[in-house]
Order: sequence, then structure tokens, then C-alpha cells
Amino acid sequence: MTLGIGTPLAAIEAIRAKHTIHLAEAPGGEPFGVRKFDGSTSDDVKPLSVCAIGDSMVAACGTQDQQEGLIPDLAQGFAQAFKRDVRWEAHGKLGATMRRVRYRLLPEVLKSGKKFDILVICAGSNDIMANRTLDEWRADLSAVLDEAKPLSDHIVVLSPGQMQHEPSLGKALRCALEHEMDEQAAVSKEVCAEHNARYVDMIHENVHADAPDFFSPDHFHPSAKGYSYMVAGVIAKLGTTFVQELAAA
Repeated sequence: MTLGIGTPLAAIEAIRAKHTIHLAEAPGGEPFGVRKFDGSTSDDVKPLSVCAIGDSMVAACGTQDQQEGLIPDLAQGFAQAFKRDVRWEAHGKLGATMRRVRYRLLPEVLKSGKKFDILVICAGSNDIMANRTLDEWRADLSAVLDEAKPLSDHIVVLSPGQMQHEPSLGKALRCALEHEMDEQAAVSKEVCAEHNARYVDMIHENVHADAPDFFSPDHFHPSAKGYSYMVAGVIAKLGTTFVQELAAA
């Protein structure tokens, strides 16, 4: 965690955070599985395939098991939206930046030769905390979206989590991070529009981050309940248009 941004007070709070926050590691459990549609479906309907690549949210940090994380919850949301079972897999790494996604995680998935109905890219907060510039972010995200084309015709890019609500961070630092996230989101929207990818900006959505059960014990990552709150927001933001577009493909 580098965190050298914002006002002098924010910088001081960043130094304090660097030495006092102990982030939860990725939990045990299998980073893949099947989520069932809670309704009737024909046995010959092929499950929807979803792959996610990214940072600690993809790795389910903050939970006790990978099956309690953001991606299996998102798979369940897709199962209900598309009225199909969903086969999911998650390739996440604590601390991953978009550059790590580009050079390490994405190539590993490409080697599998698989193609997925939906590809989810989730990174950004670590780029901000590492003081990577917006130009660097633009270059890495653009490259990831270009290189990921063989994996899926439907790519969803998720914004960072809501660092402005992190209880482990000081007020000035949270304010600085919110500004940085908004700037990054503006670039992300441009890049995604250029690459025919769908950007889901959750930075200011109501995901109940003030709920007592939203954050995990490290006071930084969401808990299993927090991830479920976030998924409800993601599904709502994607909306029926996304479902109709993919169903018609």
C-alpha cells in the first residue's frame, strides 16, 4: 500500500494506514463452481459461463471461503436474471493492479483456450493506492480489453469498491481517494466505450456500506454480506438491456 495522494493530512493518514492496516488474505475454498437458477429450467439448457479476473474482490478477501465472495454471488444474480444455471470461475489476487491483470492474470486465463459468455474485469483501487497515473491506467485497461477479446464477446468492467467509506482510513484520505476514483472512472468509461465493453460504476451507488455487517474484520474489504449488497447493485446497474443483448447473441 503506497498511498501518497491528496492533501498533507491525507498523506499523513496514508502513512498511518500503511503501518496499521492488516489486510485479509484470500480465503480457502474453490475459486469456481456452479450457481443454480432458483426456478424451473430445461435440462438441456447449457449453463452460462462467467469468468472474473482482478484484485482482492475477485479473490473474495474478507470472507471465510471463496464461495462467499463477490463472483459466486454475481453468478447467482446472473442465474436469476438469465433464468439459467451459471458456471463461474475467479482469478483474483490481493493487491492486483490493472497492470498485473494485463501481464500476469489475463495471460494465465488466455492459456486455457476457453471462451466465456461473460468476462468480468475488476481492478482499480490498487492502481490508485500505488499512485499510478491516469495515463498508465488508460494504457493498461485498453490493453486488457484488447487482449481479452478471445475470451468473451461480453466484457464487464467493475469500478473499484467504495474506498470513501473504508472505516480503517482517515477522513481526509477517504476524501482524496473518492476524488481519485471519480477521475479513474471517467477514463474507464471512455476506454470501455471505445472497446465495446460495459463499465459498471458503483462508486456512489447505495450498497449499504454504512451497514454494521458490510465490512469484514479487517475493516477494509467487504464481508460476505457486503459482497451480496454490492452484487445487488451491480445487477441493477447492468439492467435488462444487458440481459436482452446477451440472450439475443
